[in-house]
Amino acid sequence: MVLINGSSEHCLDVTDRGLQYGDGLFETIAVYQGQPVYLQEHLQRLQRGCERLLIPCPALDLLRNEAVQLSQHTQQAVLKIIVTRGSGGRGYRQPDSIAATRILSLHPYPDYPAHFKQQGITARFCQTRLGLNPSLAGIKHLNRLEQVLARAEWQDATIQEGLMLDALDRIIEGTMSNLFFIKDQAIVTSPLTHSGVAGILREKIMQIAERDNIPLKQHYFKQDALLAADEVFVTNSIIGIWPVKQIQQTLFPVGAMTQKIMVRLEQFI
Repeated sequence: MVLINGSSEHCLDVTDRGLQYGDGLFETIAVYQGQPVYLQEHLQRLQRGCERLLIPCPALDLLRNEAVQLSQHTQQAVLKIIVTRGSGGRGYRQPDSIAATRILSLHPYPDYPAHFKQQGITARFCQTRLGLNPSLAGIKHLNRLEQVLARAEWQDATIQEGLMLDALDRIIEGTMSNLFFIKDQAIVTSPLTHSGVAGILREKIMQIAERDNIPLKQHYFKQDALLAADEVFVTNSIIGIWPVKQIQQTLFPVGAMTQKIMVRLEQFI
C-alpha cells in the first residue's frame, strides 16, 4: 500500500525533485504488531534532516497519523517514509514556493534467518568509498549511489554486509548499517561528522552505554584496529543488532558485551 500526499496511488509527478535530483530524505521503520517501532525518533530525525536541507517538513502529526494508518493491520512489515522538495522546473535552483511531497509505503518484512542474530554474520570490506561532506553527514538523504555501488560489489550469499571506508580509508559504517566494535570492555564507533548516516539504533546503543556506564568512544579507526577488536556488531532499525562473526579471514566471537547490549535493546521496544 502506498500513500502519496495522503492519497492511495502509485503515480509521482516526473518533475518531482526527489526523482530529478535525489532532493529529499527517507526513513525506514520496522512495524511490529501493527505499530511502527521508534516512530517518534524517526519523525524527529526526518524533521532535522528537512531543516538541514531547507525542505519544509510536513506536519509530524500528519506523518504520524498516515504511518499508523498504513501499519495498523499488519503483524510485521517495513514502513518507508520519503519526503522530497516537491516538483520544480529544470535546474538546481529551488522553486520560490516549495510544496514538499510525502510518500509512505508498506513493504514485506525481510525474511532474515534467525541465526544471523544468534550466531552472527560475515562481512567484507568494500572498495567503493564514502565521500567527505559535512553538510550532508548524518542525515538520511535520498542520494545513496555510494551504497548502491558498494552493495553491487558482491553476490556471495554467505556475505551479509559490506563495510564502507571514507576517502581517507577510515571505516565509517556498513552499506545498510552502523558499525560498532568492542575493545577492552569499551564500545567504539566512528564519528559521523563527514559522512555516514546517524541511525536510530546507533543512538539507542549510545543511550544504553550511558545508562549502563559502559565506556563509549567515538573516534576514527582503520582496518587494522577493527580486525583487532574483541567483538563486532552492526545495527539498523530493521535488523536490530547483528553480531559479526567474520570479516574477511578474521573471526570474532558473539561475545558477552554484544549479548548484553542485545538484551538491553529489547527493553527499549
